[in-house]
Amino acid sequence: MSKPHCEEVRPHMVALSATLVQAGAIRSTEWAQAFANVYRHVLVRTWFQQETNDRGIAVWRMHSGAITPEDLATVYSDQTLVTALDPDTAKRVDDTAWTGIPTSSSTLPSLMAGMLEDLAVEDYHRVLEIGTGTGYNSALLSARLGDDLVHSVDIDPALVNTAQERLKFIGYTPHLAVGDGTLGYPTGGTFDRIIATCSVPAIPAAWIEQSKPGTVIVSDIALGIEGGIARLEVDETGHAAGRFTATSGRFMAARTDARTYPARQRPPLLPETTTRPTAVTAADIREHYPFRLLLAFHLPEAELVYHRDAAGTLSLQIQGPDGSWGRTPLAGDDTGLVTCGGDPALWGQVENAWRWWNTAGRPAHDRFAYTRETDGSAYVRYIPDGTRWNLPARG
Repeated sequence: MSKPHCEEVRPHMVALSATLVQAGAIRSTEWAQAFANVYRHVLVRTWFQQETNDRGIAVWRMHSGAITPEDLATVYSDQTLVTALDPDTAKRVDDTAWTGIPTSSSTLPSLMAGMLEDLAVEDYHRVLEIGTGTGYNSALLSARLGDDLVHSVDIDPALVNTAQERLKFIGYTPHLAVGDGTLGYPTGGTFDRIIATCSVPAIPAAWIEQSKPGTVIVSDIALGIEGGIARLEVDETGHAAGRFTATSGRFMAARTDARTYPARQRPPLLPETTTRPTAVTAADIREHYPFRLLLAFHLPEAELVYHRDAAGTLSLQIQGPDGSWGRTPLAGDDTGLVTCGGDPALWGQVENAWRWWNTAGRPAHDRFAYTRETDGSAYVRYIPDGTRWNLPARG
């Protein structure tokens, strides 16, 4: 393993911290110092970068081995580094490349910095991290708070063991545990701050149970079509309320299996019913993150996928839990048309959301609040006027 205090590493660490300060992701001296002093290259020794190989196949190319200047520039840049692939979907295509679905990563440093700033830790705070991964976030928290106040849990024993070894090598010994993070920290206790580096469909009851009055939770909440990072504060009754943060980004879903994601069961798509003009194009949906989040409020059980028909036309498709769908092409002469299957009212909801968003002045995502009631139910609302959308119960 590379020695952490090599002279060639220090400038990269300092440069990353300075980049995050300049971008506004880091807003405090404490976090600037943490990023400038934690050795990411020791914790992230192997990663995958996506590329198209010489056969035109999109693959994940593995990078590992000696730390070259190019490696250091990559590791200390502001980019997410995929560190593991789902073994059930990974297929080796050459000596160093695979296809497959990522299951673990070292998060985009600017996203991590923004979430850590939003967490608003104080020197005495006991923190729980959901999703240990490479251990980089645990190291940053340890650099800021001290090892004894940092607790982290991950479903994958191999990730936890590797992170523990590498963290110890660079001088950090936070409390790490193997377990399902949606069930909280295995040995119990309460925490002043909870931060998740995975997404959940709703705030789990266990996180509320391991909170205390005033605990802050920062997590990516996946709502189907889209999701976002919310900062919530828990009161003495277990009621959690807050808003989607200005820090935006998405995480891989929390897993209940150490190796893979379960296959998603979807109903068969219903027969085509109509093609008609629409005011909402694929470009409108792809280009506007706040609108996609609003769509998730309007259609909380739908999902957004890409569809390629027999003629090779690629479309953006929204499909509901009953098999209804609506799709509109990404390019070509028919981008102003939508083709629907099953209930055409599904796409009508998309158009209603588009009208609402434009009438409201195209509000940003941080203009929406999120509340989890004590019974586990949840809703979102538009902060300026209180317009409310109830969300379905999620496990």
